[in-house]
Amino acid sequence: MNKLPKISFRQINKLAIPAIISGIAEPLLSITDTAIVGNIPVNPTEALAAVGIAGSFISAIIWILAQTRSAISAIIAQYFGANKLKEIQHLPAQIILINVILSIFIYALTVFFVENIFELYNASGLILEESVSYYKIRAFGLPFTLFVFSVFGVFRGLQNTFWPMVISIIGASLNIALDFILVFGVEGLIPAFEVEGAAWASVIAQGVMSVLALVLLFKKTPFSLKLKFPFHPEIKRLLSLSLNLILRAISLNIALYMANAYATKYGANYIAAQTIAFQIWLFFAFFIDGYASAGNIMSGKFLGQKEYAKIWKLSSQLNKYSFFISLVLGLICLIFYEPIGLLFSQEKEVLSLFYGIFWIVLLMQPVNAVAFVFDGIFKGLAEAVLLRNTLLASTFLGFIPVLLIGDYFDLKLYAIWIAFFVWMLMRGGILLVIFKKRFLPKKLR
Repeated sequence: MNKLPKISFRQINKLAIPAIISGIAEPLLSITDTAIVGNIPVNPTEALAAVGIAGSFISAIIWILAQTRSAISAIIAQYFGANKLKEIQHLPAQIILINVILSIFIYALTVFFVENIFELYNASGLILEESVSYYKIRAFGLPFTLFVFSVFGVFRGLQNTFWPMVISIIGASLNIALDFILVFGVEGLIPAFEVEGAAWASVIAQGVMSVLALVLLFKKTPFSLKLKFPFHPEIKRLLSLSLNLILRAISLNIALYMANAYATKYGANYIAAQTIAFQIWLFFAFFIDGYASAGNIMSGKFLGQKEYAKIWKLSSQLNKYSFFISLVLGLICLIFYEPIGLLFSQEKEVLSLFYGIFWIVLLMQPVNAVAFVFDGIFKGLAEAVLLRNTLLASTFLGFIPVLLIGDYFDLKLYAIWIAFFVWMLMRGGILLVIFKKRFLPKKLR
């Protein structure tokens, strides 16, 4: 019997820790917006609800379009593992161009129908007005964000998560500082822009991040943005991977849309509480996703090297680390259960609703850890069809039926979060079973 290869804790964390820091930057921006807007002096509940609705829609667009990041990372990692990077010299520039053009088109399309879109979320009155205002500004940053995510995919494929971390830290720090300045204003110098200020803070931060990403792409990678045609032969596979991951992201966002639409239907306090809970869930997801990113990066490299036993060992170690991290995060939140809510709102009814379901958010974290790790590994293996089908099954056979049953019994926010729990159980369970079936026989080869 062959001995399983060793993958060191240091080797994994050299990729995972910068990926964690980089990954939590995006939800940290949203959490900052949520916490600051939730504490403005006028109509804080409506403002919080508006940022939650518009922010979730923007996140949906970003997640859908940013799936090319995983596709870029998987293909570059495989060529990196096989020591054939010269063969894809012009591929990153081509896919980045496609991404930026697509994001501009999506912005132009949605900005004309944004009011109708948010009405589908059951938004009305002041909440609808603030949602539209926030989106029209914040969506200016879509091309910047998609460009940055594409460059991050290049770095990840090259087994480098350090520079994405640096860019993310600078962007997040700038966004937080601008949030305070533009939302509350500076007496005698800058007026308080409130919800619109939060949107502008994000756009400016995203613009700065895109400039940094451009500079580091030239200086720290073997690639450039010099376009060369015809399209590289791998563009077809990359777009196929991206399309399947986009379909997967659409099914994911159907679940998120329904959660926010139902919460809004229950009332302003419910969507405000849902916004807080979901931002914390998202922060945890991106935190744990650092190890999933390591799985994405390393599994692609090992596949290029045909090191199947290393893929098996990698999954085992990543699951242990991410499971432990999820327990630590959950314990910290249990200790500071009430103070966490007070960071986001001072409204008693909003806090009461939030505290009522926050324990479910914490309970599901170990399940999330397993799901995200296998999600990352299968992305690195370029198994986009499997990931697409898993999300479709989890959303349409798990999340939606549970939500509808819970809504029928008037469980409200409990229905939403029980549905999320079932959703994650199915996502993790399906991928775990398939991974064992495919790689257990290969682990000792």
